[in-house]
Amino acid sequence: MKKDEVPQETARTYGGVKKLLYAVDEAGEYTGVNSAGWEPETFATVQAVDELNRLRDEAFADAKAGRVSPLVFWMYARRMEPATLTATTGLWAWRVKRHFKPAIFARLPDRILARYAEVMDITVAQLRGLPAAPDAQ
Repeated sequence: MKKDEVPQETARTYGGVKKLLYAVDEAGEYTGVNSAGWEPETFATVQAVDELNRLRDEAFADAKAGRVSPLVFWMYARRMEPATLTATTGLWAWRVKRHFKPAIFARLPDRILARYAEVMDITVAQLRGLPAAPDAQ
């Protein structure tokens, strides 16, 4: 993309901040250019956030009903999905998936809960429970 072709549409997902992109200048060299946004990127971001919110709300209801552990709710509330949670905690994917089961989660030692809590920036006490509402975390 050329320097003068960098999108400058106002993106509501940027929160008034500009994003650094790299484009080719007149000399054919890559240079940093600030972008105010691009509508297709905004649309995709909003779609992704809406989907994570839907998954968060569904996980909240499932955790309240005892079908999944609170870990599932907190994962989505922190804008993660199983692969991200696995990568950030350093735990095997099969272990993380197993911890989604309420009975298994209830028996987890504090050292494992602390790993989850650290990557989600919450306390172990918060991780063990649920907030009053899905969007009140």
